Amino acid sequence: MTSKTTNKFSPEVRARAVRLVVDHEHEHASRWSAVVSIASKIGCTSQTLNEWVKKAERDSGHKPGLTSDMATRLKALERENRELRQANEILRKASAYFARAELDRRHKP
Repeated sequence: MTSKTTNKFSPEVRARAVRLVVDHEHEHASRWSAVVSIASKIGCTSQTLNEWVKKAERDSGHKPGLTSDMATRLKALERENRELRQANEILRKASAYFARAELDRRHKP
């Protein structure tokens, strides 16, 4: 999933930061302390880097959850479904309007 704000970090920087967390996690008391340490060095928030790590784990199959590709596909399908529902509603209303107009035309002398 992409942020609604401008992404200031390239995919390469994100991947390198994630690799640093994974490779150096054992040098810290916890994963979170590794994330905090590395985030301060690359200039992003700890929460942001932690989200990158979790996303990378899902995408690689190491953690359960939707991969980025599947999340993007799901979002597109949900948007398409919403648009189709709106189009169907418009067509239903138009059909009712024209059916009513046809009945009115037949009943007028």
